[in-house]
Amino acid sequence: MEHKLVDNTVLVRLDVGDEIHESIQQVAEHYNIKTAQVSGIGAIERITVGCYDPDSKEYHTIEYKECLEMTSMQGNISQNNGKHHGHFHITLSDPKGNVYGGHLVEAYTRLTCEIIIRILDTTVERQYDDFTGLMLWDLS
Repeated sequence: MEHKLVDNTVLVRLDVGDEIHESIQQVAEHYNIKTAQVSGIGAIERITVGCYDPDSKEYHTIEYKECLEMTSMQGNISQNNGKHHGHFHITLSDPKGNVYGGHLVEAYTRLTCEIIIRILDTTVERQYDDFTGLMLWDLS
């Protein structure tokens, strides 16, 4: 992995085998990023995506072993009990043009990933919400 700070933005290039969540966590710790917008593209494998069921308040996951194109990753970095918390959603495409997506649980770089982290000049904490069963932004 390589990264470079330009103004309020960190440019990140992941290498083969880098796990996306872990890599973004390392960058957030390195630059002490409290809150940021994150986007990315790349080629990934060993992917787990989830879809949240509001009735059971559980994530249902699907795994993809093969290399897929990450056509878009969008998300953010916030704080959860003072620790960096990454929350990302992705869309993926296969060689036939089928598209898949969901909440990114885990994924490993197959060739490369290019990630842009735009640092925001604020700190957003997450708080547990009883109604949704999720850790939501506390913007109070």
